[in-house]
Amino acid sequence: MTGTSAETPGTTHRGAAIPLIVSLAATAVTVLILRGEGRRWWCACGELSLWASNINSSHCSQHLFDPYSFTHVEHGLIAFSLLTWLRPGWSVTWRLCATVLYACGWEILENSTYIIERYRAHTLALNYLGDSVGNSMGDILSCVTGFAIASKLGLRRTLVLFVVLELMLLVIIRDNLTLNVVMLLYPVNGIKAWQMGR
Repeated sequence: MTGTSAETPGTTHRGAAIPLIVSLAATAVTVLILRGEGRRWWCACGELSLWASNINSSHCSQHLFDPYSFTHVEHGLIAFSLLTWLRPGWSVTWRLCATVLYACGWEILENSTYIIERYRAHTLALNYLGDSVGNSMGDILSCVTGFAIASKLGLRRTLVLFVVLELMLLVIIRDNLTLNVVMLLYPVNGIKAWQMGR
């Protein structure tokens, strides 16, 4: 049957364009909000580097990508998995749109004064001043990348990849998405001391 209300979101050409438009609009609004909050476009150093490897430097969260970009890839892995489970009737384009909306919302929240202060007080990011707009766009892109990867891998291999990324980050920077969430919600002094190498 055609033209019925039984069609899932995004199953027509016109319907497929709507989530793309919503995603682009949400990203544009995010840029405006971040700029309104005083976030810089790019690193104050003026360098056009796309990658900053040292999480303890003033370059972290100021260039397009850094080690924490992998945690945003994980956000995308989780988003795809949860939406596939919770909204199996949604088209991939609408699930991607929901993921972009989530990523934009997180970037706005993450760069709020409250979250910045919690990062500075309870995590490794002692001198964290918020992301640059460029870094926030890189984070959203990383989340979309994670979503795309999960859509190809399937749920089981996505879980394996998530665990691998968590362990890799734990070894390389003594931080990962799990510890990041724990330290934001329920800070543990022993974890912070270990992360700082004491």
